[in-house]
Amino acid sequence: MDGTALSPRAAATRRRILEAATAEFAAKGLAGARVDEIAARAGANKRMIYAYFGSKEELWLAVLESAYAAKRTEERALEVEALPPAEAMRRLVAFNLHYTAAHPEFVALLNQENIHQAAYLRRSGQVPALYSPLLEQLRAVLARGEAAGVFRTGVDPVQLYITIVSLGHFYLANRHTLSTIFGSDLGAAPALWAREAHCVEVVLGYLRP
Repeated sequence: MDGTALSPRAAATRRRILEAATAEFAAKGLAGARVDEIAARAGANKRMIYAYFGSKEELWLAVLESAYAAKRTEERALEVEALPPAEAMRRLVAFNLHYTAAHPEFVALLNQENIHQAAYLRRSGQVPALYSPLLEQLRAVLARGEAAGVFRTGVDPVQLYITIVSLGHFYLANRHTLSTIFGSDLGAAPALWAREAHCVEVVLGYLRP
């Protein structure tokens, strides 16, 4: 069911179901989550889940799409196209690290979908469409940096964005094991600020001509 056609009350119910499903799927994965428990979390009738989403699998896809859309909404608010090139990259790197730290459910959902080899995300037309404008913005920032002589030439925006995301995602997805191995709380604020400085230097160092 298309949420745009719903009454305010029905839209609120659908939103509660999505929020409850996000928490349940992040904690237990697609296989482990139960529709009964999602309904209980949402304070909704189980029949409403099937009415709005059709199936547990379609609900999973809706949760993924919602998670990606939420991140892109905040990423767009950075307005990197209005910033000097180096500052735009600095903001983008810092944002990705701190967004991932603030949203462990996003990490959990992506990890689960990768276990499924993106079988559900592959059915989404929404998520790829979210990233086309981002890549165009990134391409424009790179071009401005090249023209100003502060960035090297020939940088692939897709590879660069994957690197930016990976620098934060791997660190935070593995922070518990890495913290244990290295005897330091890598999720603590001082560690995150140190990680941000490192990630920024890695990216800007790569981009320097």
